Amino acid sequence: MRGEAGFQDARIEPPPTGGAVGVGFDRWFHAQIGHATAGVSPAALLLAYTDWLAHLMLSPGKQLGLQHEALRTLASFALYLPRAVDSKEPWSVEPDARDHRFADPAWREWPYNLVAQSFLSMQRWWHAAMTDVRGVERHHENVVDFVTRQQLDVFAPSNFVPTNPEVLQRTWQTFGANLAHGWMNFWDDVRRQYSGAPVAGAESYRIGVNVAATPGKVVMRNELAELIQYAPATAKVYPEPVLIVPAWIMKYYLLDLQAQDSLVKYLVDQGHTVFCVSWKNPGGAERELGLEDYLRLGVYESLDAVRTIVPGCKIHAMGYCLGGTLLAIAAAAMARDGDERLATMSLLATETDFSEPGEIALFIDNSEVSFLEDIMFDRGFLERGEMAGAFELLRSNDLIWSRAVREYLIGERARLTGLMFWNQDSTRMPYRMHSQYLRRMFLNNDLAAARFPAGGKPVALSDVALPIFCLGTETDHVAPWRSVYKIHLLNDGEITFVLTKGGHNTGVVCPPGSPGRNYRIYVRPDEGKYIAPDQYLARAETRDGSWWGEWQAWLARRSQAVASPPTLGAPGTPYAPQADAPGRYVFER
Repeated sequence: MRGEAGFQDARIEPPPTGGAVGVGFDRWFHAQIGHATAGVSPAALLLAYTDWLAHLMLSPGKQLGLQHEALRTLASFALYLPRAVDSKEPWSVEPDARDHRFADPAWREWPYNLVAQSFLSMQRWWHAAMTDVRGVERHHENVVDFVTRQQLDVFAPSNFVPTNPEVLQRTWQTFGANLAHGWMNFWDDVRRQYSGAPVAGAESYRIGVNVAATPGKVVMRNELAELIQYAPATAKVYPEPVLIVPAWIMKYYLLDLQAQDSLVKYLVDQGHTVFCVSWKNPGGAERELGLEDYLRLGVYESLDAVRTIVPGCKIHAMGYCLGGTLLAIAAAAMARDGDERLATMSLLATETDFSEPGEIALFIDNSEVSFLEDIMFDRGFLERGEMAGAFELLRSNDLIWSRAVREYLIGERARLTGLMFWNQDSTRMPYRMHSQYLRRMFLNNDLAAARFPAGGKPVALSDVALPIFCLGTETDHVAPWRSVYKIHLLNDGEITFVLTKGGHNTGVVCPPGSPGRNYRIYVRPDEGKYIAPDQYLARAETRDGSWWGEWQAWLARRSQAVASPPTLGAPGTPYAPQADAPGRYVFER
């Protein structure tokens, strides 16, 4: 039932002119370029830099300002030069708070402080040159600033042995053994990359043994998803089951990592009956699966299974990231159609309004989406790692350059954590679904505008009359918390908004006892007045500890008295137990 009514207008793009042969060749040609550019559209970069350069050439005042900034920078550096012998002398240009490349005290010593200062001064000047040019489209400004910063980072002094005091000190202490170890680490990574072998340290983690190991049964399997029901850990459980809809860009087990980090196990131990969707890793055969298929096969069939196994009880539904967006669509469609099976809706790091999606918007405009569509059309899917690579670039200092320095120059392998193991287990994206998602959500913002169709009719999040628990994370670069907060503009019901420390993944994986964790919480009552994000920061109560306990208590307050747990699966129905957790799809590569 692919390509449902209502999604026809979301087909990849309008029928092209110029003949099918010519258009087909263009798409093939773009795909070949895309394989070489890691999916980055050269046209998108050309448009951005042309926009910037044309407006800069027409701005003599900005040019004079940049000349003045260059002279001021040189003068500041000249004044610092004779004082550089004092390691306590403050720098004229300090690195960004998120830039840890120059954090070691050795960078404050002469002559490395001069090296660092010259780089940071140049970086600041280029930032001034790429920004605040009148007339440049904001998206293009962000792109040229980002790309220029990436190019500068390649030549950062921290990346080279002669200009990195940490590396030189380690080389002196080990008589060069660190460089030998780093060389072996480098070639080991190259070998693993080209052979398809797991990353170094992955042998310490076994899916179903010490990650994704919470006991349970697969109670539903279709062409797109498996549904896992977890075995009870308590004699009595809350009657209302919890259904988890994870993102499909990665494997579901971010929410079921090692026992001490597993949100699934935590809920089960607190007396909840938990179900979780495990998505198939799609290939070319699934190229025509669209968002309607993800709704039907992932959410709706899972709801049918849960309701069959636990009859007569409403369901607490939770979605993470893309899974949360899908759940919000499903909840709105169910509200529109009078389906009352849901008790509550919880959204973790989930965007429902994509007007301000944060740094990921750097990779999303009409040119880039069209380019990605041609790459996906050629293969039937977006290759795993291409999207992950874009996310790594957003935090390149931490995820690329700092790691390279640590492992290849200092010669130390970072210990692979369970979260890092999960993070390298990426999945593919079907051609139709991913194109619909990018165009419908990011380019057109159809969900927020009540234009997004489900089952042939548009849905509106204002129809959802459920208590909503919404989690944002402070340093999220995928779903910025202020963007997540926009759910308040789309729904007038009761919303409990929690803002926790951490990023898109680390903020979600926050078991009780995690050191240094806290969160803010504020409840807007049903039909309550809207407060802006800054007002939220001022009014929200700060509490120490993990938000997991807050959410579990929120679920418990909206559940009935505990009772005996249900059976695993429903024998004699299509939802009888089929296999042990974690199922089959999680192992697909």
